[in-house]
Amino acid sequence: MLTRLLPLFLIMLLTACGDDGAPRRTVTQGDYIESGDLEALREHGVLRILITPQAGPKGEELALAEAFAASQGLEPRLIPVGGFDELIPALLEGRGDLIAANLTVTAKRRERLAFASPIAYIRELLVARADDPIDALEQLKGRRVAVREGTTHLETVSRLKRLYPHMEMERLSAQMPPEAVIEALAAGTIDLAVADSNQLATQLEGREDIRVALELGRVRAVAWGLRPDADALLDAANRWLSERQLALGERESYSGDLESIKKRGVLRVLTRNNAATYFLWRGEMLGFDYELVKRFADAQGLRLEVVEAPNHRSLIPWLLEGRGDLIAAAMTITPERGELVAFTRPYHEISQVVVSRADDPLESLQQLAGRSISVRRSSSYWHTLEGLREEIGFELLEAPEEVETEELIRAVAAGELDLTVADSHILDIEMTWGDNLRAALTINGMAEHGWAVRREETRLLAALDAFLKKEYRGLFYNVTYQKYFQDLKRIRDAQAGRLELADGTLSPYDELVRKYAGRFGFDWRLIVSQMFQESRFDPRAKSWVGALGLMQVMPRTGRSLGLDNLRDPETGIHAGVAYLEKLMKGFETELPAGERTWFALAAYNAGRGHVQDARNLAAKKGWDPNRWFDNVERAMLLLGQKRYARQARHGYVRGEEPVNYVREIHDRYQAYLALDGRAQAY
Repeated sequence: MLTRLLPLFLIMLLTACGDDGAPRRTVTQGDYIESGDLEALREHGVLRILITPQAGPKGEELALAEAFAASQGLEPRLIPVGGFDELIPALLEGRGDLIAANLTVTAKRRERLAFASPIAYIRELLVARADDPIDALEQLKGRRVAVREGTTHLETVSRLKRLYPHMEMERLSAQMPPEAVIEALAAGTIDLAVADSNQLATQLEGREDIRVALELGRVRAVAWGLRPDADALLDAANRWLSERQLALGERESYSGDLESIKKRGVLRVLTRNNAATYFLWRGEMLGFDYELVKRFADAQGLRLEVVEAPNHRSLIPWLLEGRGDLIAAAMTITPERGELVAFTRPYHEISQVVVSRADDPLESLQQLAGRSISVRRSSSYWHTLEGLREEIGFELLEAPEEVETEELIRAVAAGELDLTVADSHILDIEMTWGDNLRAALTINGMAEHGWAVRREETRLLAALDAFLKKEYRGLFYNVTYQKYFQDLKRIRDAQAGRLELADGTLSPYDELVRKYAGRFGFDWRLIVSQMFQESRFDPRAKSWVGALGLMQVMPRTGRSLGLDNLRDPETGIHAGVAYLEKLMKGFETELPAGERTWFALAAYNAGRGHVQDARNLAAKKGWDPNRWFDNVERAMLLLGQKRYARQARHGYVRGEEPVNYVREIHDRYQAYLALDGRAQAY
């Protein structure tokens, strides 16, 4: 269900303990003390975000924290404290729930806090006046470096002082804003200062009197701080951050005809999840349109990427914006749509029928008078029904764009809706579940389905037309058609497996995956997608090279992690997720978390050395070595060719395997995200 921000409460709650030691809340005015987990926060309806004015520019971090609060149905409330050194005590005392104040992750802080997945990575910089010639650590002798109390800078400069004992350290108040430190440096009242790279970029904008002299220490992660026992809040934060990093903004929109698509090697198909078109079945991607377009992609030597639009109305706009290359979604060919896109030759004929309950006496169009019919406005049915409504006089109700026709049919069967209209093959699928529905009337004769492309992409359209002409009513087409629309047992089995996902259950091992994904900072749905790719959820699986269990971990890898019985589901999942995290740590922390995840998955399949070879080759080719999709994956494919493999440090690799591995995990993960969104919405 769509989350809405809750109003601020005037009455707050204090936590106290009764004689029996159990927590007890007392009503009070003003702020309140709460040290509970997510469920306790939901009782207040508020997520208290601890900040400090001295933390400097942090607009993006605060925006993230506020968006996270909204995702949990909580009102974000900013709680300022006096100084940086007060943040952690305020959190532990229950005066706030989450620290969002440019807090860097350190081993010492981990002893007191739980940290969510990093939201940024920073470097600590030594800052000097523009005319200061210092450019080496050895020149710190006799110099005075200013640091604020309560920051990681104090730890860094203390370490430097041990290395260079003739330097001095000047301690500044924790309440002194970073901007004030820079101003004091420029005025000469401070000799040298330390600043975080993400803050300094803003502070130095437009000024020429200050410069970065040196980088100090290693890259540090910036993350939200949480109470160490707030497991549910931590899991929710990690899940939300992971989804955001992996699902949003991965690739820009682009367009191009068949030549451009072949150059990229990927065909992006826009579709919707429903019983007739495309759906997940126990981790497999299936569907009539999906299988047809997959066969086309294979024939063209292209990898297929599924892009699920948020609703039917978005399909054509997303195509025109370049978010996909074609629409394959059982779309009815209409003149109105034909003005916006180019349709292929028809590949499927259906009739459009009015759906009623089996005991409904409806037998003629005239009997629609006084009845109500619910359909989506963007559907081809709407236009037809508008004309009939003027002639007959029934109520035409607009269904939500996110709702599939099959869901409207089920609502009619349950008595929640009066009537709807559906393509005949969709009704046939739904009727395999029982005999309480019927096609009461046929409207508008026969209709045709086609795939759609942008009007200027004539070569792609010609290739699709040639493919459909060859395949239509051929062996593959007929077998596929029978599988989805005529084989009743297969239809029931497939839809049962599909409908199991409606409650958010993706595998038999979801709880174990949630446990270890949360521990290591991954979205559990990504791990489920990888687990299916590795073993098809079979804990007894064993590969020809000896990898075992649900996550197909090699025994020697398991032993290096202290885990032996890899066929035990919990041990196997633990080993796989721990190994994936280990691989992630092998890539630069400056990389976006999403890219590190895709690199780690590729390394899980092919080894880190081959991934690094592909990154080096990508750089030589002028592709981005820090992005997997459409860049490093292209180089990985080249490493399967002898002339490129000879130049690579780790030699030949069958590049298609890691490329397909990552892409299939990605596509299944995206489908899981969309599925989970639908489960929450209804």
